[in-house]
Amino acid sequence: MKALHILTLCLALPVLHSCNNTKKEQKTMTPEQPITEHAMPKPEPTQTEALEERKSNFNKKADDNIKKTYREGLDAVATSGVLEHAKNVGDTAPNFTLKNALGKDVTLQDYLQQGPVVLVWYRGGWCPYCNINLHYLQEELPNFKAEGANLLALTPELPDQSLKTSEKNELDFEVLSDVGNNVARTYGVVYKLTDDVAQKYNEKFDLNAHNGDASNELPLAATYIINTDGTIAYAFIDADYRNRAEPKDLTAFLKNMKK
Repeated sequence: MKALHILTLCLALPVLHSCNNTKKEQKTMTPEQPITEHAMPKPEPTQTEALEERKSNFNKKADDNIKKTYREGLDAVATSGVLEHAKNVGDTAPNFTLKNALGKDVTLQDYLQQGPVVLVWYRGGWCPYCNINLHYLQEELPNFKAEGANLLALTPELPDQSLKTSEKNELDFEVLSDVGNNVARTYGVVYKLTDDVAQKYNEKFDLNAHNGDASNELPLAATYIINTDGTIAYAFIDADYRNRAEPKDLTAFLKNMKK
């Protein structure tokens, strides 16, 4: 009888173990989740959104003194008269020849013989807003070319600096050094920094060394579309360097030019 009791107990143990496992498994099971083959990628923000984010981050981190200095600098540009004197729609775009990042001469007229030209000024590779703009211009470049247009970017920086900017941003368009802002002056887009802003720029990254002079002058972040006859068909001119022409809008304008 005792042996039978032991045998019964031995036979029952696996069953109990199995039941315990089942309960344990039930406790750890989770409701089935829907399975998707590919997660939807987060869309890249527009250039305007990226610029606004940069502004917001600056306003959160910068001290009141630097924000005041830069705000007064923007106000000075707005009241300087540069916006009124800048070339605009309907004006003839002055021709020019400048060195590209590799030291080769590039002439506006030569490119106009191939099709419309998107002409952009950027302040320098030290400017975060300029780098955002250059990135989005590079992204949109295939669409410019699809409409038969070429892109030229001008900067007052020395050729060595413009080459660094071109390589850093992996740019496939011409980056031209307008040392002394000579071409920018013919387009009327040059302004002088306030003394306080100039001091900040030279303390932070040595603006004068980047540009090879002590003029403390910069171009507006202007954008033009120039038709093959040399006439300016589109102009984006703003006193605030943080605002830039949206590259996709430039493509849309180029499409309409062909109609």
